Amino acid sequence: MGRTSDAREKILGAAQSLIELRGYSALGVAEICKAAGVPKGSFYYFFESKEALALAVIDEQWAGQKSAWARALGSDDEPLIRLRRLFEDTEASQLAGQQSCGTVSGCMFGNLTLEMSNQTESVRERLQAIFEEQVGMVESVISEAHARHDIAVADSREAARAVVAQLEGQVLFAKLYNNTQQLGPLWSNCLALLGASMPQEPVAEI
Repeated sequence: MGRTSDAREKILGAAQSLIELRGYSALGVAEICKAAGVPKGSFYYFFESKEALALAVIDEQWAGQKSAWARALGSDDEPLIRLRRLFEDTEASQLAGQQSCGTVSGCMFGNLTLEMSNQTESVRERLQAIFEEQVGMVESVISEAHARHDIAVADSREAARAVVAQLEGQVLFAKLYNNTQQLGPLWSNCLALLGASMPQEPVAEI
């Protein structure tokens, strides 16, 4: 049981790394299995197709990212401070990826949206659901900020959608230019979008 479970995790890990580096379409099952160090038969034991593997990779990626977003947005700090932390964490994650592999990988969900949303309906639906979850998480924080009169927006849901779109777009530019400095203006642009002033900085933890 341990060996089969290990094989599945190896396939998922290899596929995730390869998709981040090269995208989905260029990959073959044999290449994924070679990178994972497992026989091809193991692939079809766990996944009926490459598309099924892509969905599993997306779910795995979102599980980790959703936890990170929840940590950033779910503290007791003021709403705008929590939102800023999400942006800072995103920039730090992209920088760490660049330092690890030499390139800015961007957002897997955004990359796959551009590559696959017009080709594979199941992937499009899964990515759409994830972005809606992201918008919902940001909306909750924006609604709090609006109730405190920290921001001026007409519709918290649409404001959250604009914030997520801005975040996704700047990450795309960082990938395009292979430069995480493209993420630098994110926070000031977000404040302008929300009609907010710069919140007081939290005391740094030692």
